[in-house]
Amino acid sequence: MTDAVDDFGFEHVPESDQSFENALAKARDGDRLTVADGVELLTTGTDTGGIDTARKEQVLEAADRRRAEVVGDEVTFVANLNNNVTTACNTGCLFCNFKDTAANFERGSGVDHPGFTKTPEESRAIVRDALERGIYEVTSVSGLHPAFALDDEHHEILASYDSPANEVNYKPPERYDTDPGTYLEQMRAMSRDGAHLHSMTPEEAYHAIRGTDWTYEDAYRRLRDAGLASVPGTAAEILVDEVRDVICPGKIDTQDWLDAMEAAASVGLPMTATIMYGHVDNEMHRVMHLKEVRDLQDRTGNITEFVPLSFVHETTPLYERGVVDGGASPAEDELMIAVSRLFLDNVDHVQSSWVKYGDERGLKMLSCGADDFMGTILSEEITKRAGGGHGEFRSFDEYVEMIRAVGRVPVERSTDYEQRRVVEGDGPHGPTLGPRADGTPLLSPAERETATDAASADD
Repeated sequence: MTDAVDDFGFEHVPESDQSFENALAKARDGDRLTVADGVELLTTGTDTGGIDTARKEQVLEAADRRRAEVVGDEVTFVANLNNNVTTACNTGCLFCNFKDTAANFERGSGVDHPGFTKTPEESRAIVRDALERGIYEVTSVSGLHPAFALDDEHHEILASYDSPANEVNYKPPERYDTDPGTYLEQMRAMSRDGAHLHSMTPEEAYHAIRGTDWTYEDAYRRLRDAGLASVPGTAAEILVDEVRDVICPGKIDTQDWLDAMEAAASVGLPMTATIMYGHVDNEMHRVMHLKEVRDLQDRTGNITEFVPLSFVHETTPLYERGVVDGGASPAEDELMIAVSRLFLDNVDHVQSSWVKYGDERGLKMLSCGADDFMGTILSEEITKRAGGGHGEFRSFDEYVEMIRAVGRVPVERSTDYEQRRVVEGDGPHGPTLGPRADGTPLLSPAERETATDAASADD
């Protein structure tokens, strides 16, 4: 983080009347932690400046022990595809370089840009090919395209406004080079043939009901009926409004995010939860965020995993405008994983993101309290466009080799963790849990045809 954080005059600062020693003792004993406890652990003591290395190791050890007690030595991963529908977005989040100004996508704009919009037919084809390769989870998180509406009725409501572009961020699909279809059409396209569709963040759900009197529950019920199977708890960033007012003032606020997540849970959709830290936030904000997530889980019980996301800064407006001069340090990343494990006593799984941390540091997080190592991805546009350089594909053989190298047990899992398979033997390894998965390594259709031809020739 940057010293510029101090310039915002935040009300919430990392101060506590607790001691590090007492907080650590509570963590070791498995007692439910308070916000003050969490701040002491995340700072390694507010009585000292900076992170104390010896104290940090004590926190990591406590978290690793808790991980072993809760989930054992298994490290899970999933065979998944990222299919983001569009980068068109006018929200203006300062931490994001994924979006492209939506006006650039309009017919005749004459603006060259790197963005994209996919039709439902294109999404269907992408998912079909991925299913042939053996994946079973389709993750989709997209920009808030002004032409995106829940369904045809929603289009009619939005178009009825006197100034829909200004009042409800709506322009009709015919204004654009590519029509993204409706949310329900995209859900039906991406949930085809047994694929598990993990999509529609609270921010997207808000976009899908904007300008109406519909509730989040109305939206998620209709999305579920169209094929949505679980909800990614992204768009959370930091669930403290004084931080959101700086980094994403155009987004929904903390209460809206919580309301949307509760609505998803109320219609039976499992969900994940995230935090995106290491920008203008401080340790108090991070622990307040953990408290919101823990309370949400107490109310719903539907959160399957928690995903700490370290801010990737290189090409984001926050960095380019000098608001921050970097992201979280490696020590902060380790402590974020560890305190997440210790504080979230009602969420079983904590993910280490190799896309954010890279392989070496991602594996390190598995000894800091994390037990899940993401998925095969096949495509990851968001982090890459923000300046991340850790790749966008991971094979099963790579997973098995890395996980075994740190003395843990590789386990293929379903999105909701209900199906699990220990990956044994020397390989080659591939997914088995998907509707068309047969253990074959993840290959493109052309690669699979070549492999089949080669096997036939050998016979």
